[in-house]
Amino acid sequence: MVSKLKQIQYKNIVWIHASDPTDEDLSYLKEKFGFHPLDIADVKSISQRPKLDEYPQYIFMVLLFAWYDRAEREIKAAEIDFFIGEQYLITISDGHLMEIDRFFQECNHHEATRQLYMGDHPVQLLHEIIHRQQVNTFAMLDHISLDIENIERQIFAGNERHMVKEILFIKRNIVGFRRVMQSHKNIIKRLMATRTKFFMPDTMNIYFNNILERSKDIWEILEGHKENIDAFASTNESLISFKLNDIMKILTIISVILIPANLVASLFGMNTQYTPLLHHPLGFYVVLLIMATIMGSLLLWFNRKGWLK
Repeated sequence: MVSKLKQIQYKNIVWIHASDPTDEDLSYLKEKFGFHPLDIADVKSISQRPKLDEYPQYIFMVLLFAWYDRAEREIKAAEIDFFIGEQYLITISDGHLMEIDRFFQECNHHEATRQLYMGDHPVQLLHEIIHRQQVNTFAMLDHISLDIENIERQIFAGNERHMVKEILFIKRNIVGFRRVMQSHKNIIKRLMATRTKFFMPDTMNIYFNNILERSKDIWEILEGHKENIDAFASTNESLISFKLNDIMKILTIISVILIPANLVASLFGMNTQYTPLLHHPLGFYVVLLIMATIMGSLLLWFNRKGWLK
């Protein structure tokens, strides 16, 4: 079986990356670097939350990032597992995050990129990977913002019934996005608080502070999107309810107007001996006139009450 592990070495730093690696690949990494079996098990399974574990020789970290499934129109969680040592960084993704693959190819093909991010310590490389994934996240946030603006236009253009499903799609995506991002701040804080001898040079703290602040910015943008879509959902429901009330009002008025007409028709339809106008040559037209007079009077009364507006 062909290995999915790819490696870049620059000076003393090694970056090993794999998208959806095989069991043989993970066994090789476990034997070569002495990783804990529980960490390998975490890589094989689908994590529901980020985590960070410290060991004497390395740090194991799991981060989740959002990706958009176009087929299902849903934002889902994708995982990157990090093994961080003194002179190596190992990243394992589940194949849904293209940005880390592009960055690996960039480092592989460009000397300047390797020099910039693989110089003295793997923490520089770690920072750039997280930074690029966060920047990619903002593109999805912008798309959600545009979708919300389109919802607003369509609602007030009279298409509120067609927007119910679209609103639910956006709500689901915001909830999924929030689920992905909710633990990022805590993991980054724990990473910055790490005092393992080989990790986190003091010069990098300011860069990870930027990562932390950006995580807070993403969360605040999601909060704003959530409030906006909730407001438009409420507005949409109000407009639909208002139109339904109008329809019910019209149907009720029609029913009330027809009840007296039906009553008159029933009375004169009783084929009894002394039914008025039964044998009158103009009886049919007289009955129609009575019905029209009653219905017209009711319409005038409803109009005066303002119920027809």
